[in-house]
Amino acid sequence: MSIETRFIEPLDVLFLRGNKLFGDPGSHGESLVPPWPSVAAGALRSRMLADERVDLAAFAHNKVNHPTLGTPTKPGSFAVTAFHLARRFADGRVELLIAPPADLVIGESDGKVSSVRSLQPTVLASSLEASSPLPLLPVLAEEQRSKPAGGYWLTQAGWEKYLKGEKPACDDLLKASQLWAIDHRVGVGLDAHTRRAADGKLFSVQAVSMVQPRHEIAKRRVMKDDKQHEEPILADYAVGFLASVSGASLPKNGSLRLGGDGRAAALHPCDAHPPTADHATIAAARRCRIVLSTPGIFADGWRLPGVDAQGRFALGGVRGKLVCAAVPRFEAISGWDLAQREPKPARRVAPAGCVYWLDELDATPDALGKLAAAGLWDEACEDAARRAEGFNRLALACW
Repeated sequence: MSIETRFIEPLDVLFLRGNKLFGDPGSHGESLVPPWPSVAAGALRSRMLADERVDLAAFAHNKVNHPTLGTPTKPGSFAVTAFHLARRFADGRVELLIAPPADLVIGESDGKVSSVRSLQPTVLASSLEASSPLPLLPVLAEEQRSKPAGGYWLTQAGWEKYLKGEKPACDDLLKASQLWAIDHRVGVGLDAHTRRAADGKLFSVQAVSMVQPRHEIAKRRVMKDDKQHEEPILADYAVGFLASVSGASLPKNGSLRLGGDGRAAALHPCDAHPPTADHATIAAARRCRIVLSTPGIFADGWRLPGVDAQGRFALGGVRGKLVCAAVPRFEAISGWDLAQREPKPARRVAPAGCVYWLDELDATPDALGKLAAAGLWDEACEDAARRAEGFNRLALACW
């Protein structure tokens, strides 16, 4: 099935709300970067319906069966297959930006990346015990304890190295401050009956301001008139999102309503596609890593779909043994159901960036490609609506 890709460029600050309620006096609304893939799914589907002049009220009540979107209760062929932070240069080139997976540990010195190290699956010493049900534990060997640095993003070059089983270099990382800034805003609670501001209901929210060309992203020291000066480093790119969709024909350009309050974003045609590992190399090595590129909604918590009690993995023609996992603390997703005008059920998810090591892999390159294209879904966790929104997506990496 063909896949279409678009670059989404914010034209205003974005309110990318998470799963925490806010609006009470003194409360604070946080933003998520990147947001859930359902944000892109909702924006693109709304634009498609508007372009075709579909009666939105009738569609919300399942009275219109769209050729590719289906209905709210029975989604059609439309499915988000990838959703990533990205930057677009003046020549139209688009580069993916990936949050470091859970098995990468970044060291920092004097505000700069000093090292990039990898967790390695290791057999636990016989004198030690752990609650992990898997035979290997992800371990970072180091002589002295250190605290990993956060707030960095892999460039596409660094991500491609990672997929090949190589370690990214220090210059393959960007600071979040080079990509976006947080703009704190104050909101006022409204009284639905009187249609005026409610007394004593002030709250704050985070607005996300994406870097645009000519924005200052850092400073550098230069010598002028035998004196040292600081001059700004200006961005030559626009930061936004890369969205790939299968099973539908997307608008080529124009605008979208994106995130909370429907802030404006521009749609650009794009030839970029997320890079993939060499599936033939993975099949020959008979082992690999599975990395979640979007949050995973799994029936057994952190455990991958298709894994039995003995740790054997079987899904989509791919078989192997789950021997190790690096899984950060769970997250919760929900969202707003525009058709039903109510919140979507909150679900615990394995966050994007989780890493799973599979050994004794039995799969053809074609089967690996089909698994990557289909996502991590089985009968126990199947959810047509969430599948269309882009959850449970993965990348395969060499191990």
